[in-house]
Amino acid sequence: MTSRYASSFCFLVVLSLASAEDIDGGFTLELIHRDSPKSPFYDPLETPSQRVGRAVSRSIARLAGGLRSNAPGDPYADINGNQGEYLIKIMIGTPPVDIMGSADTGSDLIWTQCKPCRSCFKQDVPMFDPSKSRTYVVVSYDSPKCKVFDNTSRSSQGLCEYHASYEDQSYSNGNIATDIISLGSTSGSSIRFSEMVFGCGYDNGGAFNTHTSGVVGLGGSDASLISQIGRRYGRIFSYCLVPFFLRSSSKINFGSTAHVAGRGTVSTPLIRRSQETFYYLTLEGISINGKKFTTSGSSHGTGEGNIIIDSGTTLTSLPHDLYKQVEPAISAAIHLPKVKDPSGSLNLCYQSSGDFKAAPNITVHFTGADVELNWYNAFVKVTEGIACLTFVPSSCDEVTYGNLAQMNFLIGYDIDGGKLSFKPADCTRR
Repeated sequence: MTSRYASSFCFLVVLSLASAEDIDGGFTLELIHRDSPKSPFYDPLETPSQRVGRAVSRSIARLAGGLRSNAPGDPYADINGNQGEYLIKIMIGTPPVDIMGSADTGSDLIWTQCKPCRSCFKQDVPMFDPSKSRTYVVVSYDSPKCKVFDNTSRSSQGLCEYHASYEDQSYSNGNIATDIISLGSTSGSSIRFSEMVFGCGYDNGGAFNTHTSGVVGLGGSDASLISQIGRRYGRIFSYCLVPFFLRSSSKINFGSTAHVAGRGTVSTPLIRRSQETFYYLTLEGISINGKKFTTSGSSHGTGEGNIIIDSGTTLTSLPHDLYKQVEPAISAAIHLPKVKDPSGSLNLCYQSSGDFKAAPNITVHFTGADVELNWYNAFVKVTEGIACLTFVPSSCDEVTYGNLAQMNFLIGYDIDGGKLSFKPADCTRR
């Protein structure tokens, strides 16, 4: 799930500790694709084409939601809880209680439903009861810890209350608190982080599903899991997304294991804005079979930071001026019968069987980094015999580099170093 889009999401993943290594330098977690048999969302009755079609539909709806502009004090976690892009399994408290949260690179606050709940959505795992945790501490409004999330208020008891609202009318309200958060392992080991700030939600509702009990924010501001564990490991992480049509698990790395370097690595500046949640890059253009097409600017009035990279969005949305150049160039390079997308969501589709080898050479140009795409980064088989372009024109102010374009790249976020790196990789072997 992602904070800023009013929609459902496309690739759901569960994170668990992949090994008992550390841990002093870094650690790696396993990512399980939303449609993997290991995923709680897996439906064995769905065909591969049906799964792709649902993913595209969710992504189209999400991109239509757009970025939310927030004045100081307004909630900015506009998360649609209907179907989170990733699930992360964490544990909170002493003794630890399993929490299944929607992992989101586009939001920050970690929160879970808590007892006694005034109004909560149904969840599959037991609800966290703060009265049974020996290390749970509620935060006062005057505490600096209260200020890590933008939208808080003082309760009648002087406690710090948070308020998260979502464009799909989902919401969460509760107390800001601290407790031990652990990342667990199937081998029995765990990594413990003390005094982690999170939200204990007593009033939650909307489109959240039963497989989740809250949200784990992986964005760039102080409230996120990335920033909080960054005090120990540094604010650096990387992931390698396995193509969705394969059954292997993906990986996300933290700390020293997250560095991306070596042959083939290219890097581009991470652009920081007042809205620290999001990871902005500068898109300069796209080449089709060696011919480069450029974008004239962005919604911010300058070309710098004109696109968000987001692991939670399936499709890539482009500025209108760039898309109007790219689509005809791709169309001219492919000599196959054109057909309509059965869902009506995607613009450029072809009859094709097997791998879509008819795709032209496509290179995405970021500042200082030219990223050469594979065919499956730019085209997706929406049904048997039909492949469609996964680039769409932006329907809102912001444009997004989606996760189909990121598959089989090791992508590293060095937040403190101010750069994002791409390295071509076989993610099934990482």
